Amino acid sequence: MTQFTVHGIPGSPYVRTPLLVLEEKGLDWRLAAIPFGGNRTPEYRARHPFLKIPSLEHGDFQLYETQAIVRYIDRIAPNPPLTPADPRAAARMDQLLNIADCYVAQRVSGALAFPRMVAPRFGMPVDETKIAAAMPEAAEAVAEVARLLGNKPFLAGDALSLADLHLIPQMSFLPHFDEGQLLLSPYPELAAWIERMSARPSMAATSWEVLMERAGIPLPPMPEPVAA
Repeated sequence: MTQFTVHGIPGSPYVRTPLLVLEEKGLDWRLAAIPFGGNRTPEYRARHPFLKIPSLEHGDFQLYETQAIVRYIDRIAPNPPLTPADPRAAARMDQLLNIADCYVAQRVSGALAFPRMVAPRFGMPVDETKIAAAMPEAAEAVAEVARLLGNKPFLAGDALSLADLHLIPQMSFLPHFDEGQLLLSPYPELAAWIERMSARPSMAATSWEVLMERAGIPLPPMPEPVAA
């Protein structure tokens, strides 16, 4: 099959999701890495009129929007399937995909993980007041994902689905900073899901460090905490 090219910024959860899908299906892919902010150019606008990431190139076919991309990959390469055959499980997957986009991305990944795990590496200011203010809405989002997971091995049931691969890039940071650990503390099943998902080979193959190294872009280290 023709190689899949994903255009996007290494480390972006939305870029990582299609890479995870491609890895889980054993497909040939490459990341056309864009530097931070490099999607806001006239050249990239030709791939995505709204200047978001990622975008996909597959032969002469171009596509943007993460959900559209991963559904396309799942249809064109249906094994292993990442959409449940059962209509209710598939509906649950769809629900979780939208929860990821509408709530988790903004309340958890954007409001907490970015300022704690990304901004310090690039010398960007961190507003502690905004982080504290974001916690109640982040807690609501995490609680709902935990409720829908229950004690199942995967979000939509007994098998890996697009829901798992869309949410894990947004939630894998949580165990690595104080507010994230606090959000996870009432939900051991969700914490265990993050641990299981993070151990998958596809996660190792698409880590921020690996993608930056493949792109030849140095990843700045996390600064040492400033003593009080």
